[in-house]
Amino acid sequence: MSLRIFFIIGIGLSLTIFSCEKDIDIKMHQSEQKLVVEGTIENGKPPYIILTRSQDYFSAINIDLLKKIFVHHAEITVSAKGRQITLVEKEKDTSMGAKFYYYAPKGSNNFKGIPGTTYQLSINDNGKIFEAETTIPSHGFKLDSLWWEPATKNGKPDSSKAFLIARIYDPVERGNYARYFTKRNSEPFYPGLVSVAEDEITNGKVFNFQLDRGVSKNTKVDREDFGYFAPGDTVILKFCNIDKDTYDFWKSWEYSWSNNSNPFATPTTVKGNIPGALGYWGGYQAQYRSIIIPK
Repeated sequence: MSLRIFFIIGIGLSLTIFSCEKDIDIKMHQSEQKLVVEGTIENGKPPYIILTRSQDYFSAINIDLLKKIFVHHAEITVSAKGRQITLVEKEKDTSMGAKFYYYAPKGSNNFKGIPGTTYQLSINDNGKIFEAETTIPSHGFKLDSLWWEPATKNGKPDSSKAFLIARIYDPVERGNYARYFTKRNSEPFYPGLVSVAEDEITNGKVFNFQLDRGVSKNTKVDREDFGYFAPGDTVILKFCNIDKDTYDFWKSWEYSWSNNSNPFATPTTVKGNIPGALGYWGGYQAQYRSIIIPK
């Protein structure tokens, strides 16, 4: 399952507060259900869209809910440079016993992401039109090299754990943004716990950056082994230049996610780029590197 579960947002709460003087019954109205969009286009790959409906904040995440949240029969087009393609709804089975639905081009298609190109997204959901655009950057951070180093424990090398270091070149032009993912062995690509970065302090510099192992935000993060790889792991790094809207979305989303259980955290609004809907439409210029950590 992807991060889409965490896009299911809304507030619906009914609770009774008891005091020594009298009972107070507070009833919160259910929030309006909204369209939730997770849309991406990557260099060399076709557009890919997931549509769901937002749910009440305290809704139980279970199979029955997952069967109902997907939006079917939407009309979706993606346009760029005078070309337009219509996406079709597709499905695949999941290990959880529910179908997973998404929208993509029909069959093999040569409509694939090109760096430097702006893509317009249009969604017709039962007569309601939602539009957005994103650009796959033509330049930005350049991934130079990748290596591993052993972790330390009590000031000594720990042979059971390793972490990755990437050497990255940031050109002098300001306004570069990035997001990264790691794939370990047969696992999917997972984003880092903090997966986005900007170039506010690195313009024109070559710098080394520690990359924590990506994590599935659908499961509890193991703080003991968080961020590390193990000897024998084959790791693929996916390092992507993104536009500012995509950066703003993921920065605000990850901040909100990390503070989800903290009652003292500052409330955060997730910054999507699709007016009238939740979520985002984002372009990725991806670079890949692979490495094997020896046993």
